Amino acid sequence: MSIEVLNESGEGLDVAELSRLSRFVLDRMRVHPLAELCIKLVDEATIAELNERWMEKTGPTDVLAFPMDELRPGLVNEEPEEGVLGDIVLCLRVAERQAQEAGHPTRDEVHLLTVHGILHLLGYDHAEPEEHKEMFDLQATLLAQWQDAHIS
Repeated sequence: MSIEVLNESGEGLDVAELSRLSRFVLDRMRVHPLAELCIKLVDEATIAELNERWMEKTGPTDVLAFPMDELRPGLVNEEPEEGVLGDIVLCLRVAERQAQEAGHPTRDEVHLLTVHGILHLLGYDHAEPEEHKEMFDLQATLLAQWQDAHIS
């Protein structure tokens, strides 16, 4: 599995840990082992420009997902599809603010946004109430499994 983490934000962050989290989530979602993922950490100006250009929204956001080959989670007893999963763009400054508001460490917020972005790349959405529940429940489960795996 090719996971590239590019920190262009000017902020300090453990990119190896972000790569391990991404690999963990992709394994849990049964994504093909040769799938490619790129995570780019950027500043507010960069994500604001991307948000306006691709989402037609103004200002910085926390995470954007750009799927490539429309890969989906693999099914048990089926060979998953090979291809390029896509790109996730995260803004650490926005994540920092959201973490403060939520009362948890920035690292936890970055992990949440990474899982959120990966799920978007895999076709999950949260526009409708049923979709929202499914995606956010899965996100919470994956984060809990990650924490359990790294606490013991």
